[in-house]
Order: sequence, then structure tokens, then C-alpha cells
Amino acid sequence: MATAEQKGKRPKIDEDGDERMDDAVLLSIEQLQEIQDEIEKVNEEASDKVLEVEQKYNEVRRPVYARRNEIIREIPDFWLTAFLSHPILGELLTEDDQKIFKHLESIDVDEFQDIKSGYSITLTFSSNQYFEDTKLTKTLSFSDDGNITVKATSIKWKDGMDIANGKAYTKDGFKRLLIDESFFTWFNDAKNKSFSQGVIDEVADIIKEELWPNPMKYFNNEAEEEFEDEEDEEESDEEDDDEEDEEGEEDDEE
Repeated sequence: MATAEQKGKRPKIDEDGDERMDDAVLLSIEQLQEIQDEIEKVNEEASDKVLEVEQKYNEVRRPVYARRNEIIREIPDFWLTAFLSHPILGELLTEDDQKIFKHLESIDVDEFQDIKSGYSITLTFSSNQYFEDTKLTKTLSFSDDGNITVKATSIKWKDGMDIANGKAYTKDGFKRLLIDESFFTWFNDAKNKSFSQGVIDEVADIIKEELWPNPMKYFNNEAEEEFEDEEDEEESDEEDDDEEDEEGEEDDEE
């Protein structure tokens, strides 16, 4: 005898059955939510533990970074070379910036005790003819409500040398025409205001996450070599795909 389903009809379920099934589903959903909440709690605890470990090793790394800076000071144009070799940072340095970067002795990234709350980047320069400062610092602070506070050194440019604000002059007293934007506008209040309003400070992020951990990678131009290797692999894969397509077409013709 054909069943109700075989006849194209839905089997009848009494209303009490529907209610019992709905109650069971609701109970399962509630239990699932409880489990999910428990997973989130474990994830939060794991994140806190990871931060604790990271904070611990920040202190361990600090003296090692200090020794690295001491050695870097003995290598002429180290940071200039590393910057220029970076695919993004290298595009930000004008000819004037490169002259100033010859005086750059060290870069330091210091994360706050509470890593999530921010960090600072400090560029230390030897005495030079461009500005009075020996240290230029930018600090990014992140609050729990998502607000970002950016503070930066107000550069004390020497007379006629302010390439960041269009106040650079020639030796004859004529105002210089600056076509390209200087890297040092990164310290300007106007730009930092935009960062405080949610614009991503890509330069700070790149220095902190890419350049600072391993500047040797860029000083030795290893990054470009890696990029070229990736391009070669992509071209090789494309050639292999083309050959396979051609072989497939020949088989179809046969």
C-alpha cells in the first residue's frame, strides 16, 4: 500500500506533535548558544594568554633590539637602503628625504604594556642641517571604544629647510618648488588628524609589522628576490596551463 509521501501528500502530524518538535528545536538552539558562548569565553582566555606571552617576550627582545641598533649604526646608510628596498616605503622617499635619511641612525618600535592599547615609532637622527630634533616619534593609542589618538613630534625645521610644509628655500633665498610630497609630512598634524578619524596609518603598520622585525630582509634586497621568484612561479604555472590547454585541443581534433 502506497504511503502518504509516495502519493505526493504530506503525512499528518497532530498539533501536539508539532509543539513537542518546536520545543525540542528551541531547546537545542538554546543549548547550542550556550556551547557557542563557552567557546567564545575560551577564545577570549586564549587571546589573553597569547598577549601575556607576547608582552613577556617583548621585554626579552628589547635588549636584543638595542644590540642590533648598535651594530646598525656602524653600517652606512643602512636604514636608507632598507627603506628604498621596501616596495611601498621606497616610493615615499623624495630626493630630499633620502639626503635626510642618511642621518637616520636607528628606528625603534615600542609597544605599550597593554599591547592592544597602542605603540610608538621613534626615528633617531644624528646632528644634521635639516632640523634641530634628534628624535622624531609618532605614538598611536587605541581605546576600548575604537577611538584612535595619534601624537607626533612637531619637527623643528632649520631656516629654509622645511620640505614637509612647503617652506624650503634655495641658498639665494628663492622658494623651492617641491613637486613630490615629503615622507616627513607623516608627522604633520593635518595628516595625523585623518588617522585619528579612522584612516589607516599604513606607514606605521608597515614599519611595525614588516621593516622593524627584520630590516636585513630589505637591506639585502631579499624581498625583491622573493617577489621575483613568486612572479617566475606564476609565469611557469601559466605556461604549464597553456601547454595543457593546447594538448587538450590537439586531443579533441584527433
